[in-house]
Amino acid sequence: MPQGQPARVPDDGLSTRQRRNKPLIMVHTGPGKGKSTAAFGLAMRAWNQGWDIGVFQFVKSAKWRIGEQTVMERLARLHAETGEGGPVEWHKMGSGWSWSRKDGTEEDHAADAAEGWAEIKRRLADERHDLYLLDEFTYPMKWGWVDVEDVVETLTSRPGRQHVVITGRDAAPRLVAAADLVTEMTKVKHPMDAGQKGQRGIEW
Repeated sequence: MPQGQPARVPDDGLSTRQRRNKPLIMVHTGPGKGKSTAAFGLAMRAWNQGWDIGVFQFVKSAKWRIGEQTVMERLARLHAETGEGGPVEWHKMGSGWSWSRKDGTEEDHAADAAEGWAEIKRRLADERHDLYLLDEFTYPMKWGWVDVEDVVETLTSRPGRQHVVITGRDAAPRLVAAADLVTEMTKVKHPMDAGQKGQRGIEW
């Protein structure tokens, strides 16, 4: 896209404004670092525009608090106190979702993931958020906890102007095909290759 201009203009009957404002399905996948990092950067841009943001973090332990969560929750408080930016909700799986807290086995976590997706579907139907960040959501699909076809059908038929970004390795081909924007992070080098573990401020 030289100078921000599309390479071609489709004959779809839409105006430039309509085409520009079309809600997107975005996928950040691949083996490289930075998938979630890029998605949270996008969320901060969205917050600055006053968008309503829903973060749904799959797989990571509910006991593990990442730096982005602290920042986004502070931005949520700032919005509540001053009206600046937009509202933010943060939900994560591990020992359960915030609306379904419980410890359990892998089967329980699979059920939690399915319920998490069911809640997201309800919110999409209600047009609850402007941006949905489904972090590491490729894994429940890969493991068979959430049906890929149901995800694709729900996202491609969602009402209103709701953007969705999904992160995680091994994105399903059907999801990639349905998405409007797909970025594959490819590892060239990583500190772990040289025996260096993750560090504060870089990994969390």
